[in-house]
Amino acid sequence: MRESCYWEPNKMKKIAVVFASAGLLALAACGEKPAEDANNAAVENVVDNAAAAVENASNAVENASNAVENSANATNAM
Repeated sequence: MRESCYWEPNKMKKIAVVFASAGLLALAACGEKPAEDANNAAVENVVDNAAAAVENASNAVENASNAVENSANATNAM
């Protein structure tokens, strides 16, 4: 019996594998990367927290400076 030129199971399996691979690669390329986003958010939070800590320290120094100035003014007033 002669095989048909239009139906070759081995070629169909290869095409199915190629299409499945292409589909998976497309999904991988277009999918979100939540771990990377979470890492970026964590880094941004660390930077924001460090900036807030520097600002708080600056405010503490300014408050201490004001307290010293107020103490000096009180001493001079006597």
